[in-house]
Amino acid sequence: MSDFSYDLVVIGGGPGGYVAAIRAAQLGMTTACVDLRGSLGGTCLNVGCIPSKALLQSSEHYAEASDGLAKHGINVGNVGFNLDTMMDRKNEIVDSLTKGVEYLLKKNHIEHLVGRGRIVARGVVGVTLADGEELLLKTKRIVLATGSEPSVISGVEIDNRNIVTSEGALDLRAVPKTLVVIGGGYIGLELGSVWSRLGAKVVVVEFCDRIVPGMDGEIATNLQRILRKQGLSFKLGRKVSSAIVKDSMVEVSLDKVGDGSSEHLSADVVLVAVGRKPYTLGLGLEEVGLKTQDGGFIDVSESFETEVPGIFAIGDLVAGPMLAHKAEEDGMACVEAMAGHLSQLDYRKVPGVIYTAPEVAVVGQTEEELKKEGIQFRVGKFPFMANARSRVIGATDGFVKILAEEKTKLIKGVHMIGPDAGTMIGEAVLAIEMGTSAEELARTCHAHPTYAEAIKEAALAVGGRAIHI
Repeated sequence: MSDFSYDLVVIGGGPGGYVAAIRAAQLGMTTACVDLRGSLGGTCLNVGCIPSKALLQSSEHYAEASDGLAKHGINVGNVGFNLDTMMDRKNEIVDSLTKGVEYLLKKNHIEHLVGRGRIVARGVVGVTLADGEELLLKTKRIVLATGSEPSVISGVEIDNRNIVTSEGALDLRAVPKTLVVIGGGYIGLELGSVWSRLGAKVVVVEFCDRIVPGMDGEIATNLQRILRKQGLSFKLGRKVSSAIVKDSMVEVSLDKVGDGSSEHLSADVVLVAVGRKPYTLGLGLEEVGLKTQDGGFIDVSESFETEVPGIFAIGDLVAGPMLAHKAEEDGMACVEAMAGHLSQLDYRKVPGVIYTAPEVAVVGQTEEELKKEGIQFRVGKFPFMANARSRVIGATDGFVKILAEEKTKLIKGVHMIGPDAGTMIGEAVLAIEMGTSAEELARTCHAHPTYAEAIKEAALAVGGRAIHI
């Protein structure tokens, strides 16, 4: 057993963990980052955000070549695809980016240890390496950044063949004829879109009476309509009571919420995408008396310190959106607070993006939330059908919606469904962060022709003076 000493030890090498480690090193702290995987980047980079976006892009290219290019006068004949090549491309991207994160740790002189990290005592982290060797890391502070794992549901046993989580759905070696997606949230809709484009008959089953619960209702309704046109079907207000593999098929039993009636679906593959839960297994929380709250989350202060002095938690381990970019911001704010910097986060200013086609991007409060809080507001909306760039590209589904406070016209929320919405939401995040009014945004010059002109027009529409509708 060997002893080492650091200013900070980060347990977890995902977006929150490695960003926290790099920022700590920049601030002059001697830092170590412990991660169980052989490759850095956490769930996001290895089996989440990045590989899913790679397959989304490949499948979107295939769909465009199959159905969209003819409208541009481009005839390509019979179009096919090679799933192995798609998967290889995805894996190459993941490998390249994980190696990039490894380089960043080396560049910043951060000790990277591959092994299972756990809290042995206050100020002591134990690491079990792959070969069984045990290390003890003495440290002034500990940051827990172990992320999350897929949630499971009663009556559905994951076998990673016929019944898979999002990780398994990213590595299917054949396109299923039928795919049942349990869960109508971000992950389920994105992966459902991938396999639908490649030829699977996809049914999305959602417990609530709408997809993407918690998102702006009008956005959700329009997204469902668009995805239905693309071939996905939906079973809303349904609870999955069981999923049983019989003769290489999965028999799924559904109960209708409210009246108790039941129905059955049969599928080659079932994807369980009902959310995620904090991953705290084997962290040694009990060794220092650190308890988890409802849902497995760790309670922290504004500086991300737990009830145990010197131990901090960030990312999916704490309350707030379970998003990679939120974890990164947590990591930055956490170590900057350690260094005496003023750094605070407002999770209402964290954007959310669904990378379907078209994309959905949101930030701030929804209409439903504003009404619940009794806040008087105005709505400014502009359709992409009236946007010149959208017409040229041929991507006219969707709209931008801006919610602004009635008296001050301060922007309270921006919700959009349309082309490249995930990129455009950055302007809206900055507007809310800076306390911008719809009037100020409306008077900001936007280049023509661009998708972003729809944001300007929606801001103009708050005051009833949109130009192009």
